[in-house]
Amino acid sequence: MAMFSYKGLDKTGKEIKSTLNSENLNAAKQRIKSMGIMLTEIKEETAISEKKGSRSFSFNSGVSISDLALMTRQLATLLKAKIQVVEAFTALMDQTDHPKLKIVLSEIRQKVNEGSSLASALSDYPDIFNNIYVNMVEAGETSGTLEIVLLRLADFTESQMRLKNKVQSAMTYPVIMMVIGTLMIGIIFVLVIPKLTKIFISRKMELPLATKICVWISDFLSGYWWALIIAVILGIIGFKKYIATEKGRSIFDSVTLKLPIIGEIVMMVNVSRFCSTLATLLQSGVPILPSMRIVANLIANVHMKRAVEEARTSISEGASITAPLIKSELFPPMVTHMIKLGEKSGELEPMLKIVSENYEDQVNAKLSGLTSVLEPIMMIVLGLVVAFIVFAVVVPMMDLNSLKR
Repeated sequence: MAMFSYKGLDKTGKEIKSTLNSENLNAAKQRIKSMGIMLTEIKEETAISEKKGSRSFSFNSGVSISDLALMTRQLATLLKAKIQVVEAFTALMDQTDHPKLKIVLSEIRQKVNEGSSLASALSDYPDIFNNIYVNMVEAGETSGTLEIVLLRLADFTESQMRLKNKVQSAMTYPVIMMVIGTLMIGIIFVLVIPKLTKIFISRKMELPLATKICVWISDFLSGYWWALIIAVILGIIGFKKYIATEKGRSIFDSVTLKLPIIGEIVMMVNVSRFCSTLATLLQSGVPILPSMRIVANLIANVHMKRAVEEARTSISEGASITAPLIKSELFPPMVTHMIKLGEKSGELEPMLKIVSENYEDQVNAKLSGLTSVLEPIMMIVLGLVVAFIVFAVVVPMMDLNSLKR
């Protein structure tokens, strides 16, 4: 069945906009006509039709991680209640209010109804259902534990979303403070300093060095603000292009790991992601080698990613997973020790889960500490800048008052 969106007029002349599912266009028109609606426009909705040029259907176009997590949990609940997959997707379509997700669910249902596996149908939408999702669903279908796998997927997706939100929220306040502080200082230099400068020049006063610096900054911002904006834009573009190269990314990630506090947070986030993702994949029945390949692609830091790829090679050669991780010196001893114990005892998944939960708690604590450290530092920096401006203005003003006397 396909989804059609339509517009029409009811018996009172009121405009109606809605969607319905039907086998084909003619059947859809007949159903609309039977509802007493005079059809004015109808078209079939598809996920492909949502694409514009090279743009693809993705989270950025409207389907959020929270939408996906909710849909996954609902699907798991329906399958646990012994409802067939096709019927479950019909129920999901009725439950969701998200127009784009509704279209995708309709197409997936149609593909499954035509004999495709659920994993294969999901893989046609990689911007929504990534490799982790598809591989776990495939493992669940193969083992007959699809509803259990989907529940794990929902938990995993929600935990990743919480971690991402915590990182973003921790940085929001410092960024807002920096932006507002910069704007306020810019206003002082552009609007206030020039007026005072005119007074000092008219009196032919000898200005102190601090005042000369402020006047120079003010003149530059007033006359060449456009050059500053262009320089910032070009700097950002150049920086992005540089870190897009292999050498640039390697240097940037290496420096990031060495930064105080921030480097430790980056390491913890990647370790938590590595452990939680690998544990979820292994518990869902995905083999270790494909799991390691998927996990490596999720790690943002290239040096830690390289260590995981070397660990995957080590496993394929029959060796231990921990040796390359220890050699890299990027994974804390506690992590490699726990993984080594898990390998020896055959309890790798529970050990990985324990490590991921522990590091998620540590990330939360570090983020709280980072926020508490950044706030006073930024206040001190802004205070020093303001004090410098006040000093640069007050000294000539005092000299001006003494001249008047």
